[in-house]
Amino acid sequence: MSDAIRTTAAPRPVGAYPHARRVGDLIFVSGMGPRHPQTDAIPGGPIRDSSGSPRDYDVAAQTHATIDNIARVLEASGASLDDVVDCTCFLIDMERDFSAFNKAYGERFAAIGPTRTTVAIRALPTPIAVELKVIAHLK
Repeated sequence: MSDAIRTTAAPRPVGAYPHARRVGDLIFVSGMGPRHPQTDAIPGGPIRDSSGSPRDYDVAAQTHATIDNIARVLEASGASLDDVVDCTCFLIDMERDFSAFNKAYGERFAAIGPTRTTVAIRALPTPIAVELKVIAHLK
């Protein structure tokens, strides 16, 4: 049996999908970015302004906010970051952002030790630099 998980504690999905889906003792969290749950503001700043011009941004701040959003979804699912077993990470600029991203990611996940894949992509649906998708296992 699978159950959709939706919460107002995390940013609204930008498409027709739930925040997560529980299947048995696994929780599959949809791709999550750093947007603030109530305001849609992007901690660390957006990667471009409203006219599409590039802006400077803080990928570490975006990474921390993204992980906070994932924690909120997991909490709504009856889980926590400690239950994360796999993480897929998307960066729009691997060369510029990987080092700061990796440090911020490690601050939250090093002790937990989920498997991880990090890929570079051209763009994300909102003006953000990082998105994470996780799988958690309820113990």
